This record gives sequence, structure tokens and C-alpha cells, in this order.
Amino acid sequence: MAQFIDRRLNGKNKSTVNRQRFIRRHKQKIKEAVSDAVNRRSITDTENGEDITIPKQDISEPMFHQGQGGDRGRVHPGNDQFTRGDRVERPPSGKGGSGSGEGDASPDGEGEDDFMFQISKEEYLDILFEDLALPNLQKKQVNRITEWKTHRSGYQSAGIPANISVVRSLQQSLARRTALTAGKKRRLRDLESELDSLKIQEPAQPFQEKEIKQQIDELRSKIKNIPFIDTFDLRFKNYEKRPIPSSQAVMFCLMDVSGSMDQATKDIAKRFYVLLYLFLNRTYENVEVVFIRHHTQAKEVDEHEFFYSQETGGTIVSSALNLMNDIVKQRYPTAQWNIYAAQASDGDNWADDSPRCSALLKDALLPQCQFYSYIEITRRSHQTLWHEYEKVSSQFDNFALKNIRTQDDIFPVFRELFKKEIA
Repeated sequence: MAQFIDRRLNGKNKSTVNRQRFIRRHKQKIKEAVSDAVNRRSITDTENGEDITIPKQDISEPMFHQGQGGDRGRVHPGNDQFTRGDRVERPPSGKGGSGSGEGDASPDGEGEDDFMFQISKEEYLDILFEDLALPNLQKKQVNRITEWKTHRSGYQSAGIPANISVVRSLQQSLARRTALTAGKKRRLRDLESELDSLKIQEPAQPFQEKEIKQQIDELRSKIKNIPFIDTFDLRFKNYEKRPIPSSQAVMFCLMDVSGSMDQATKDIAKRFYVLLYLFLNRTYENVEVVFIRHHTQAKEVDEHEFFYSQETGGTIVSSALNLMNDIVKQRYPTAQWNIYAAQASDGDNWADDSPRCSALLKDALLPQCQFYSYIEITRRSHQTLWHEYEKVSSQFDNFALKNIRTQDDIFPVFRELFKKEIA
């Protein structure tokens, strides 16, 4: 059996492998903590990681230890109430006393805090957007999105233990041992042949035989002392990321900023769009984003104005759909671009405008779009716009209709909309 000994000095990131192993092992708990953090964080907080807390019972390790054998009896001083065999009741609700603390007390007076550690911004975003992708993305004529795929790229002499190539390392070991021992083995065969010829000669040459035997022993010792494998025999699989052909895409973000959208509703809509913007920038290289705000009139704005402008007014949703249709015709020909849209509103609209929106979607936008999502943010009953869009969703597979009631619904709805399709 071969034994590999890694004698390389640990670098400053020597715990990286253990950290990644820990994250993989407790990924489900970390995902839940990251999902909760989405609702707590500020919508502008995109540069920091996140503090993750894992309950101590979820990271406990089984262990073997020497138990106390035999029967044991103990006498506790000051006992004037109980005799052997009595059962002692715990305080009600498992709490040891009537203190004012909020947590549950340990029944034996001892305890352990939950385990807390911090993940970086990169780890936070990787976990947040894992298994997400733009639906129905197709290759068009011009390729500008840069996606990356990991490929094997030969071998290298340094790496992490997980990437070690046993076969290539043993080949290197065999080549080294062959090179170091070939001359010695040839010399050894010559000496053994010379010794055999001396043994059959007359008269015997004991002094010469002794000298040859001594040389043979020295050669065998040198051959034996050559290690089976050494550190510079180790070879590690090398991986590199290569760009793969993909397609260019544009995402239209349509947000209702009319007077019926109160501050809490707008905040939920902005949180959804921040998630969408981070996801696009994190997953794809060159996806263009078009921001459209609308009340009675629609306007294309930049990122800062989209999230921070205080402009408001009445509600005519069709103005945003008309503007999107005009922009697609002018700048994004469907033969070259994948068209996506995400519309967020509270559903309040002029009654005669909702059928106009439905007609625009069916006749103009949905035939051009890869995917169109409508998110209604309301705790009340659905408005006329929702009912009109329900008729559209039954006719088009590339149209999704979702309802967000509270902040807790944002991330589950987002993951459901952009969950990667499994072939």
C-alpha cells in the first residue's frame, strides 16, 4: 500500500480547504440563513458578507469515550427531602427558575452558545444565486455574454490534496526510481556474475570474494534507501476556466411608482430588483439592463434614478409596455438578442387600461420575449391587472405570474422564477 506524505509548508490560507468542507457539509443550514438575511439587509448593502449562525445541535459530532462501569452510589450533603429512587421533577417549561432572560435555561446549569461564523461577499453571492439561470436562453447571431466553464488542463507540481493524481504521481515515482537505480542495478548484476565466477575458480579467492560481497551489500543498501515516493513526484490535476460561447441578452425592469404604491410596497419592489441586478451581474458578463419607471407616463432611467427617485403620480401601466416595445424595436432586434422583462406593481390600474396591457403583451411583447415575469405586491385581493394577466398566462408558457405579500416572500419567489431548468 502506498503512503503519501505532504511535507509542503502551509500557506496563510491553510484553513481554506477545511472551510469549504464545512460549508459543503452544512450547506442547507447556511442557505436558510442566507435566505433570511436577504430580508434583513439594506437594499444598498451589496459589498459585505453575512454572519451565519448554526444551532449547536446541528454541528455536534458523535464521539466514543470510556464510560463509568459498575454500580455507583453518591451521597449529596444537605439532602433532607429525598431518598434513593425518588424522581425529581424539573421546573415547568424546562426553565430553571423565574429569571427574566429570553432563552431556555439548561437543566444542569451548563450550556453552549450557537456556532457563528462569517462568510465573505463572494461566498454569500455564490450560495444566494446557486442553481439559478435565465430561462429559455438561446444562442443568437452575436455573442457577447461571457460564460465560464471549468476544464481539465494537464497537471502541475503543486496543488491541494483533493486534486492529487495518484496514477501520474506513481508514474513520476517509477521514472525517478528507475533513473536513480538503473546504473546501480547494472553494477549489481556485474558484481553478482563476477562473484559466481570466482566461486567456481581454483584456487579460491576468499579476500576478493569478501570485497565483492561488501560492494554488493552497499549497492543493495543504496537501492533500498531510495524512497518509493517523494514530494517532487506528486502531480496534481490542473483546472482552468475557459470562456464558452453564449448569447447576448437584455433585461427590462419595469417598476410602478404611482401614488398607490406606498413606501413599504416600493421597498419590496426595490429589494426584488436589487436581487435581480446582483444575479445578472454575478452570473453573466454582458447582460444589459434597461430600467423603466412609470406612473401615468413611462420613462427610461439610469440605475440611480430607478432606485432613488421620488417622482410619483397616477397609474397607466400600458405606458411602460409601449415604451419597452419601442426600445426593443429600436435597439434590440430579436434575431440577435434574448429579451427578458420583470414587471413589479401593486396591480392598481385604470380599468380600461388593463385590457390594453393584456393586448400589448399578447400581440407585441410575449412573441419577442424569452421570458416575462409579473410580480404583484399586495396583501389585498387581486386587482383588474392580475385578472387580465391570468388570461395571458394560460396562453403563453414564457409568462410567469407571482404574488408577493411580505418581505419574506421575495427570495422564494425570485428563486422560483429563475430556477435553473433540469434537462
